Amino acid sequence: MSSQIHSIHQQLVNKDITCTALVQEKLDLLKQNTNNTVNALLDTLALDLAAKVDAKIANGETIGLLEGIPFGIKDVYMVQGTYTTASSDLLKNYKSAYTATAIQKLLDAGAIPLVKENCDSFGHGSSSENTIFGAVKNAINPDLVGGGSSGGSAVNVAKDYTVFSIGGDTGGSVRQPAGYNNVYGLKPTYGRISRYGLMAYASSTDCVGPIAKSIEDIRIVLNVMSGKDAKDQTTYASAEITPDSIANSNTIKTVGYFKNFIENDSIDATIKADFLATIEKIKAKGIAVKALDFFESETLVSTYYTLAMAETASNLSRLDGTNYGNRIESDNLKETYAVTRSENFSEETKRRIVGGNQVLSQGFSDAIYLKGLALRDAIAENFEKDFSAVDIIISPVTPNTPPKIGDSLKDPHAMYLSDAYTVGFSLGQLPTLTVPQGTATGLQITAAKNNDELVLKFANFLKDTI
Repeated sequence: MSSQIHSIHQQLVNKDITCTALVQEKLDLLKQNTNNTVNALLDTLALDLAAKVDAKIANGETIGLLEGIPFGIKDVYMVQGTYTTASSDLLKNYKSAYTATAIQKLLDAGAIPLVKENCDSFGHGSSSENTIFGAVKNAINPDLVGGGSSGGSAVNVAKDYTVFSIGGDTGGSVRQPAGYNNVYGLKPTYGRISRYGLMAYASSTDCVGPIAKSIEDIRIVLNVMSGKDAKDQTTYASAEITPDSIANSNTIKTVGYFKNFIENDSIDATIKADFLATIEKIKAKGIAVKALDFFESETLVSTYYTLAMAETASNLSRLDGTNYGNRIESDNLKETYAVTRSENFSEETKRRIVGGNQVLSQGFSDAIYLKGLALRDAIAENFEKDFSAVDIIISPVTPNTPPKIGDSLKDPHAMYLSDAYTVGFSLGQLPTLTVPQGTATGLQITAAKNNDELVLKFANFLKDTI
């Protein structure tokens, strides 16, 4: 079973390496990196925690599986006493007063945070170019985007700067950069992991998601972060996923795919051909494959962005420089608010706030926003019907390969369409995993709500099949 976490744990227990040396090595790599993945290094905190792990081992004490394992955090999570900037001018000097629940669970398990990672400002983007820290460069080809909005997190994992990283997925922001950088990225079932301490983008689809180089490492981190949280009323208790429970895929009899995704004119010819070849390999293993009807990708994108923009306009209304943020004084209070927001928000964030305010405004909300809500319900009902016919749905992660740095900024509409294959599963609040196989940007594996275990199970099957 491939797992960096297990391997490093065993090396620490055997005293083949020290935690301090491991952490220092990763910090040195992060300092030298040229991919623009780092917003802030947590070097003092990381080395202090590493020294404590080494002391425990020296004293003959038992350490937990995650104890001493270095990880990265997308810079939209609160970690008490650290800068949490959301890659924005508005919050560039903001320090967290508390720690997000999901991150606290990892700290309690002994994992060591190394870095706050570069991302699209407030999660607004699909390329990690909308950031004050410079565009994140792809781990495989630095001329291409790293993907977004969790681009820094995916690149750090791909380059082995972190063992795993915690991204945030609203409409594909973990899955798409994972695909662009050939690593695993999971969007769990909505509510499985607490969102408390994650800066809200679109609250109805925001998810905490791990990025790693193996299915086993995804499983370990998912288990630690999962669970009900009194500070997030959307959370629920979930059973632990064991290694044995995802080792055998015999219960998976039927796999579906959306034929309109594959027959779409916008899909890259190579991605289409590779996806269809994967379908044939699955059939060869005796699993039935069924073509499914679904909403057109344009409908999914427009529904998602209608709702996401409305929610982000509401969520970001609190950021006016009064309680926190980079306040810019002007002639009066109203002008101070206007100048503070105009000067500090990125062009993409302002675009989404304006769009969100429009769809929520009188005269538009009934025609646009309420229609978006109705379409979201219809999409969820369609998924329920599909999962009564198939066990798993697979799809490409993206219709195209990563664009060159700069191209997405010139054409925001094309950037939105790059999310065509990820946003539907977000609207359905379903567990979806990107695996680095099957096409140039990987495959997505999706199951019905609360079936995160089944997603990991099928990922193990694919690992040995294609």
